[in-house]
Order: sequence, then C-alpha cells, then structure tokens
Amino acid sequence: MRAVVTRVTRASVTIGGRVNGEIGRGFLVLLGVGPADKEETARRLAEKICNLRVFEDENGKMNLSLEQVGGSLLVVSQFTLYADTSSRRPGFTRAAKPDQAIPLYEDFMARCRERGFAVEHGEFGADMQVESVNDGPVTILFDTERP
Repeated sequence: MRAVVTRVTRASVTIGGRVNGEIGRGFLVLLGVGPADKEETARRLAEKICNLRVFEDENGKMNLSLEQVGGSLLVVSQFTLYADTSSRRPGFTRAAKPDQAIPLYEDFMARCRERGFAVEHGEFGADMQVESVNDGPVTILFDTERP
C-alpha cells in the first residue's frame, strides 16, 4: 500500500457537486493499493498512520498523535499512486484491481475506526474533487513495500 498523509486543518471530498466527506483537524490520506497487499498490510499501515506523531505540542515540537489532538481522517482512494512514470503517459497496471483494492481500502478505514477515529471518505473509482488546507505543511509518504 502507498499513502500520502497530509496534516490538515480541514479537508473535504466532493462527488457530483455534493460533499461526500469532510473533516476538521486531522489527516487527509490518499491511499493506493498494490497487488501484493493483504489485510495484514492494511492493519499495519492503519496502525502507523493512526499513531503518527506530527502535531505540535506546547513547545512547538511535532510530538502529538491524532488521538491526542482529537483529529479525524479523510481517506480517498488513489490508484494513481502506483503510476508507472517511465514514459510521458503514465500507466496504472501496477495498482491492484478493484476486486482486491476495494476490500483493502474499506478494511484500512475500518481499522482506523476501530481505534476510535472518525473516518470520512470518498467513493472508490468516482470522479472526486478533493480540497484541503495543509497544516505546516506536513506531508508524509508511506510505502509498505519499502522499510
């Protein structure tokens, strides 16, 4: 799995002119699923992201977790994170097919909810408009294929 996690003061996803998901302080997570990913991959990634300490404490140090600041997550499926960019026109055959990706996308969100977080989301495969106000900015890339 690959995830681009951005610390935000607010974020939303709109589908067909209607807001589908919206959060205040928290993480915007653009999530891509690869063909080698399993439920264990989703579990480990959810744990890492939910425990990520990138919110500032009283001393201005990035030391607080999402839970400590009462944050939420907005998760948006993003198969383009697996783009093959060896040519000018990216290919996307390195991303998992929907029959594998959708259950793992949903499993990732369920695991975040199990940890007590409010999780908003987009719609897998939909044409979405994502808006966010990056805080910091702090943006972190996760790739479960790399240590």
